[in-house]
Amino acid sequence: MNFFDDSILMFCELVSSTDLKPDNFTFPCVIKSCALGFRIGLGEAIHGLAAKSGLDSDVFVGNALIMMYGKFGLVGDAVKVFDNMSQRNLVSWNSLIRVYSEIGLYKESIVVFVRMLQDECGLVPDVATLVTVLPSCAREGDIEMGKMLHGLAIKLSLIHEVTVNNAFVDMYAKCELSNAAQTLFEENKHKNTVSWNSIIWNFSRNDDASKALDLLRELHMEGDEVRVNEVTILNVLPALSQKSQIMSLKELHGYSLRREFFGDELVANAFIVAYAKCESLSSAEFVFHEIETKMLNSWNAVIDGNAQYGDPRKALDFYLEMRSSGLHPDRFSLTSLLLACSKLRLLPSGKEIHGFVLRNGIDTDPFISVSLLSFYFRCNKPQFSRALFDGMINKIPVSWNAMISGYEQSGCPEQALDTFHHMLKQGIRPNAIAVTSLLGACSQLSCLRLAKEIHCFTLKGNLTEDVFVNCSIIDMYAKCGCIEFSQRFFDSMTKKISASWTAMISGYAVHGHGKEALLLFEQMRIQGFMPDHFTFVSILMACSHAGLIEEGLEYFYEMHSLDGLIPRLEHYTCVVDMLARAGKLYDAMELMKNMPMEADAKIWTSLISSCRIHGNMVLGRIAAEKLLQLDPNRVENYVLVSNLLAQSGKWDDVRSVRAKMKEKRLQKDAGCSWVEIGGKIYNFVVGHHMLSKSEGIQKFWTELEVKIRKIGYIPDTSSVLHDVGQEEKLQILRGHSEKLAVSFGLLKTADGMTVRICKNLRICCDCHNAIKLVSKVVNREIVVRDNKRFHHFKDGCCSCGDYW
Repeated sequence: MNFFDDSILMFCELVSSTDLKPDNFTFPCVIKSCALGFRIGLGEAIHGLAAKSGLDSDVFVGNALIMMYGKFGLVGDAVKVFDNMSQRNLVSWNSLIRVYSEIGLYKESIVVFVRMLQDECGLVPDVATLVTVLPSCAREGDIEMGKMLHGLAIKLSLIHEVTVNNAFVDMYAKCELSNAAQTLFEENKHKNTVSWNSIIWNFSRNDDASKALDLLRELHMEGDEVRVNEVTILNVLPALSQKSQIMSLKELHGYSLRREFFGDELVANAFIVAYAKCESLSSAEFVFHEIETKMLNSWNAVIDGNAQYGDPRKALDFYLEMRSSGLHPDRFSLTSLLLACSKLRLLPSGKEIHGFVLRNGIDTDPFISVSLLSFYFRCNKPQFSRALFDGMINKIPVSWNAMISGYEQSGCPEQALDTFHHMLKQGIRPNAIAVTSLLGACSQLSCLRLAKEIHCFTLKGNLTEDVFVNCSIIDMYAKCGCIEFSQRFFDSMTKKISASWTAMISGYAVHGHGKEALLLFEQMRIQGFMPDHFTFVSILMACSHAGLIEEGLEYFYEMHSLDGLIPRLEHYTCVVDMLARAGKLYDAMELMKNMPMEADAKIWTSLISSCRIHGNMVLGRIAAEKLLQLDPNRVENYVLVSNLLAQSGKWDDVRSVRAKMKEKRLQKDAGCSWVEIGGKIYNFVVGHHMLSKSEGIQKFWTELEVKIRKIGYIPDTSSVLHDVGQEEKLQILRGHSEKLAVSFGLLKTADGMTVRICKNLRICCDCHNAIKLVSKVVNREIVVRDNKRFHHFKDGCCSCGDYW
C-alpha cells in the first residue's frame, strides 16, 4: 500500500502547524513522494520552498529533484537542478544519466557519463552507473564505449556483479557480438532469470532455435530460485519461424499454457505470429479466437466472464484489443473492467477508466458509480470512495449498500455503522445485503449492545427470512462473545442450510467449545446436510483450539474418503496449527513436507508461534528464515520472529531483526484493547497508563494486583520481550492494554455484569493469568476476545483451559 499522499500531508502539517523547519533530510522524502505520487505541481512548489530555505543546492535535495523531474520527463528542469548544485556525488551523476536514458536520449546519457569521468572530483563508477549507461551503448550500437566500460568493470571488480554481467551480455548481444555475450554468460556464477533471458535472446535473434530451446530446458531445471517467465518465452519465439519447427512451437505452446503465460497479451500475440510463420494457421486462429472482430456484446460477454469467473488480467487484455478494433466500451464493459481492476488491485488502471468515465460524461450512471465505489474500496482507498459518494447527486440504495459493504470489508466497521445511520436519516430502507454487511461490522467491533439493536432491526424489517442474514446473526453473536445467543438463534431457525451449520460450528470453534462443535457436525451429517470446504475449516479449527488431535486428524482424512473433498491449503494450515499447538512440531513439519502444495506464510507463522510456546529454537529459526523469505515486507512476521528470539534471550538477534524492520520502514502495531460501555466504545493502547486518569484506572489496577497477589498471582515477566530491568518489566506488564480495558470495564459497570474486552493482538500469558484471578476476586465474568479466539474468565478459571 502506498502512502505518498500521507507523506505529503504530513509535510504540509509540519510547515503549517509547527515552528519546525524542514531540512535536507525532510525535503528529499517529500519530493520523492511527489514523484511517485504523480504530484508534479506540488513537487514544484516544494522545490520553491527548498530554494527559499537555501537547500535546493544541497546534494540530497538536488538528487531527489533530479529524480522527480526525470520521472515526469522534464529534462530541462532536471539539468538546471544538476547544474546549480554546489556539490555533486555519484548519485547525482547516475540520476542525470538515468533521466536521459529513460526518455531515449542515449547519446546524451553517454555524454554525461564521459563528463563524470572527466570531472575533477574523481568519482568512481559503481554498479548503478554501469547498468544505467550500458543500455544506451546497446541502443546506439556504441561498441567501443561498451568495450571501454567492460575494461573499467574488470578494473573495478564489478564484472562479477550479476546485474552488471547481465547488462554486458545484453549490450554485446544487441551489438551483434554473440561470442562475447556467451562468454560473459558462462563466466557468471550467480545467474538469475534475466541472465538466462538475455543469452536466450542472443541465440534466438540469430535464428538458432535449437540452442535457444536447449537453454530454456536448462533454465527450467534450475529450480525455484530461477524460473522461466513471460520474457523467456517471448525471447525464444522469434527463433521458431520455420514450418519444420512446428512441433517445437507446439511444445512451447503447451508449456506456456501450463505455466499460465497466456494471461500476457504479448505472449498470445507472439504465439499468433509464430504459428503464422510456421504455416499453422489453424493453431494461430485457436490463439486468436478471442480477439477476432466481434460485436460489442460479444466482447462484453468475454470481458465480464473473465472478470468475474476467470483471469481478470485477461479481461483487461480483451478490453485493450476491443478498443484497438475500433469499438467503444459501454456501461457493461466499464463495470466489468472495474471489477477486474479491483480484483487485481490495479489502482492506476482503474483510475484511467474513471478518467474515461468523467471525460465522456457518464459518471452519473448508477451502475458505473457503484462499480467505482467498490473498486476504490478493493484498492484500499476508502477515502476516494467517500469523496466519490459524497459527490453523487442521486444516491440509490445500491450506492449506500456499496459504501456499507466497502467499509465493512476494509476493516472500517465504525464508518460502516455511521453510513448506515445516515442512510436511515435519508429515508432509505436497507435490504438484506446492507444488513449482512452491517452485521459483519458489529462482529468486528464485538459490541453486544449494538449487535442486539441490529438484530431487532432485522426482526422489525422481516429480514430474518434471508438465510445469509441468519448466518451473519449467528456469526455476529459468536464474535460478540455470546455463543449462547448464537446457539439460541440457531435452534430457533426453521430453515437451515449448510452455511447455517458451518456458522454455528465456527462459533463454537472460536470459543474453544471443541466437543460441542464435533457433536453439531455429526448432527449436521445425520440430518442430511453436506459439509463443504468451509465446514471442514471450522471443524478442524475447533479441534485445534480444543486440543482434540485424534479427532481432528480423523476428520481431515475423512473429508476426502467420505465427503469427496480434496483438502486445500487452509485445511492443511488448520492441521499444522493443531499439531504444533499440541507440541507435535516435527509431525507438523512432516505434514508440511508432504503437502501437495507449497506452504504459505500463514502456516510458517503458526509453526513459529508454537515453537516459541514449546521452546524449540532450532525448528523456530528454520521456520523464521522461511517466513521472512516468503513474506519479507509484512511487519507482523518480523515481530513474530523478534518475539521468538527474545523468548530465548537472543537480544543481539532481536536487535538485528528490529533493525531490518526499521530499514524497511515497518512499524509494529501497538497493542490495543477496547470495551463497549453504554453503547460507546473506549479504546486503550499499551503503555497509556494515564489515558483516563480521572477514572483512576491505574490506581484501580494497582488495588486489583494487591488482591490477586494474595491468591497466587506472580507477574510473568517472560511476557515482556524487551531487554530491560525487572522493575521496568513490571511497569510494562501493568500497562498492557487489556489490563487497562478490564479495569475501566469493572469501574464503569455494575456489580455482576459481564465485562467484554476485545484485543487486536494475542493475549499474553501474564494478562491471561492475571485476569483469571481478577475474575475470582471481583466475582465477575470477564470475556476477552483476542485475534485468535475467546477467553471466558470466571471464578479463577478460563474456558480455554490454559490451552491457547
